[in-house]
Amino acid sequence: MANTFTQIIIHFVFVVKGRSNLINGNIKDTIEKYMCGIIKENKSKPLSIYCNPDHVHILIGLHPEISVSKMAGLVKGNASKFIHEQKMIKGKFEWQSGYGAFSASRSAVPVISKYILNQKEHHSKSSFKKEYVTVLKENEIEFTEKYLPEFYDADPDLGV
Repeated sequence: MANTFTQIIIHFVFVVKGRSNLINGNIKDTIEKYMCGIIKENKSKPLSIYCNPDHVHILIGLHPEISVSKMAGLVKGNASKFIHEQKMIKGKFEWQSGYGAFSASRSAVPVISKYILNQKEHHSKSSFKKEYVTVLKENEIEFTEKYLPEFYDADPDLGV
């Protein structure tokens, strides 16, 4: 489209069903590369990605023709299919329903990318539940606990 200028940056968070630690070191890099390929095939740009064993963070420069929900569905659905077809894990691989999607400004990309790429260190100090609830609160997103991802780590300081 002529005279149309956009910059849509979204930080996605996807959670493995049951918070199972299925994305281990042996398949992590392959899944990250595959997800980046899905993003590129859909006119968008992967800016940073990190697959934790039980959840994934991806920062994407989203093409304006692709909705946030469409991109989430494409990445989750195609990655699940790929994991099954390649027999990367024993048993069934599924994502929890839903996702987190948080908009970001261009100036925040270096900070968010660093945060995403330092997930291993970050989670040695903070639980996933605390991380997720903090992001929701920082973005002033109202939530009901029953609709949050499954959490198995207790954290009484959160008030949820």
